Amino acid sequence: MSQLDDTYTGTKPVADALKFDQAALERWMQAHVEGFAGPLTIEQFKGGQSNPTYKLETPKARYVLRRKPPGKLLPSAHAVDREYRVMKALGEQGFPAPHMFGLCEDDSVIGTAFYIMDFVEGRIFWDPYLPDLKPEDRAAIYDASNATLAHLHSIDHEAAGLGDYGKPGNYFERSIGRWSKQYKAAETQT
Repeated sequence: MSQLDDTYTGTKPVADALKFDQAALERWMQAHVEGFAGPLTIEQFKGGQSNPTYKLETPKARYVLRRKPPGKLLPSAHAVDREYRVMKALGEQGFPAPHMFGLCEDDSVIGTAFYIMDFVEGRIFWDPYLPDLKPEDRAAIYDASNATLAHLHSIDHEAAGLGDYGKPGNYFERSIGRWSKQYKAAETQT
């Protein structure tokens, strides 16, 4: 196990600043997540720098919750609604994405907007050269990665319901402009 695994892999108890009303979440899930039955245990995934992410577990199912962080946020940052919309649309087109159970934009439930998706077991490879794998296993992973990217690029965004998603053209110019504005808005010293 590498130092990266120790730091970024797995779960930990939820940090005090990121705790929320578990009973309120369970009530919401009972009403909006098909097949949900508690009791619920909650842990926070290690790592990540943007939207807090939690592992939710019941006796019969595992889920992932991603939410906006608490506190004052910059406009357009932490847009969990966008994440939800894109992953749901891609999954409906047969792309390998977790099943999306629901989006909650009502801050009164757990304090910020969030969504619930299926927990998908997987492996994390920190070194893209995959030195610990046999050559044939590396080749299979690289081939699968390329096939997945090709599948992503073959999806018709209009047919997926994402035709109105984003503005066409000048993406980099807009991104640099937005990041510059966000940097200035977050500036603490001048």
